[in-house]
Amino acid sequence: MSTRPMFTRAATVLFGWLAAFTLGHAQAPASETFTEGKNYFLIEPAQPGTVDGKVEVVEIFSYACPACNAFQPTIKKLRAALPANAVMTYLPASFRPDEDWPVFQRAYYAAQALGIADKVHDALFDAVWKDDGTLRITDAKTHQPLKPMPSIEDVAKFFAGHGVSVDDAIGTANSFAVNAKMKRADALLKAYGVDSTPTLVVAGKYRVTARSAGDLDKLVPLVNYLVAKESVGH
Repeated sequence: MSTRPMFTRAATVLFGWLAAFTLGHAQAPASETFTEGKNYFLIEPAQPGTVDGKVEVVEIFSYACPACNAFQPTIKKLRAALPANAVMTYLPASFRPDEDWPVFQRAYYAAQALGIADKVHDALFDAVWKDDGTLRITDAKTHQPLKPMPSIEDVAKFFAGHGVSVDDAIGTANSFAVNAKMKRADALLKAYGVDSTPTLVVAGKYRVTARSAGDLDKLVPLVNYLVAKESVGH
């Protein structure tokens, strides 16, 4: 478990919890039942989705969040296991400016606007967390916070390696459209009642974390249970 002081206690604990359960547990049985208020939490009022005709599963994350980085294998399993009437989307959080989260929130929406979000999603995690990453927020040897941390200009240079000019990346990142999406994301975080990452929101109605699922391997069945619950009568 990481004890680096820059991470929130919740994120640090979850990071260790994820790492432990990643070692392997039996898959939750099909008969598994889940309880509101324990395994998932109702969001009131429910928030509208962004994808018409689909049940939206939103991952709230940050590229600068260590637990989110550790969570990516589970997210990939979940995305592959979703039924045809469900789709996964992403909502970058910004509530840790001391850990550079607003810069990476801007980076996500800039990549989306530039049409490279899918291509750079995994690469951005690697750029932050691999020892030779170009967008690290901590020193690879001491694990202390870097000063200064990466700027949006540094991100733009990273995007240049994926077919986008630095000027276009900076201009897009600082555009009115990206600023509006960031403001909307912050408002949704409050409406969802999210105070830690990674968190999943299903259909704008149900909030889930790996901890609330009770076991990392129960997360996929839990999300699909909520998708099915939302699909009844639709």
